[in-house]
Amino acid sequence: MEKIQLFESKKIRSHWDEENELWYFSVIDAIEVFTQSSNPRKYWSVLKIRLKNEGSQLATNCSQLKMQASDGKMRATDVATTEQLLRLIQSIPSPQVEPFKQWLAKIGYERIESMQDPEKSIDQAMQDYLKLGYTEKWINQRLKSIEVRKELTDEWKKRGLEEGKEFAFLTDIISQAWSGHTTQAYKKLKNLKKENLRDNMTNLELVLTMLAEATTAEISKEKKPKGFDESKKVAKQGGIIAGDTRKAIEKKTGKKVVTKQNARGLLEDK
Repeated sequence: MEKIQLFESKKIRSHWDEENELWYFSVIDAIEVFTQSSNPRKYWSVLKIRLKNEGSQLATNCSQLKMQASDGKMRATDVATTEQLLRLIQSIPSPQVEPFKQWLAKIGYERIESMQDPEKSIDQAMQDYLKLGYTEKWINQRLKSIEVRKELTDEWKKRGLEEGKEFAFLTDIISQAWSGHTTQAYKKLKNLKKENLRDNMTNLELVLTMLAEATTAEISKEKKPKGFDESKKVAKQGGIIAGDTRKAIEKKTGKKVVTKQNARGLLEDK
């Protein structure tokens, strides 16, 4: 989810990756704050060359995300995690280094605080999505999907499953069973790279995702599967139920539920 963070009244575009629980910050925006350069893109281009010549992997390891540019369009830009950004600013002579370190620490603290206070977290998420241009109807579905997802992952933890690969594998099984696509294939269909898949779903896609995950959680609570292999069977059962619902909807409407439409298309249609 993209968010505008303010450092001394200057905007720094950022993105919270829910799956990996990492902040990504726009490198160009950060450099503009440090250097007050009139051309931060060129500054970053020159700095990348210097870092590579020095043997640093920092510039190479930076990822790219699509973020909203000044013209309102989504454009790919270099981003860095908190750790990467802290290392990067050490290469830039600026009196802003220490204040920026404190700012990054504050951003991290606020994220932890919001996770400990669900009501605060929900209110903040609502405001963040509204700023991005989503409708209240869609936001309500999205927030509900987050709650349903947490109930499912809590159930998986009770069954002794490990976060990371096992959670991702089970999520793929559910997704494949209800939508016909694994998570990566679904993202490819919507022409997504680092963007969050669920932030790019339609209302109906979100509803069926919730149905699949809520059903999986309920079956798991009743059957109490032991270990990963038994949980895979439960995940498939939950996904199939939502998949049957999808097929019934498509038969009645004559339209595909799973579409190529992503957030940009959704907001443009709005």
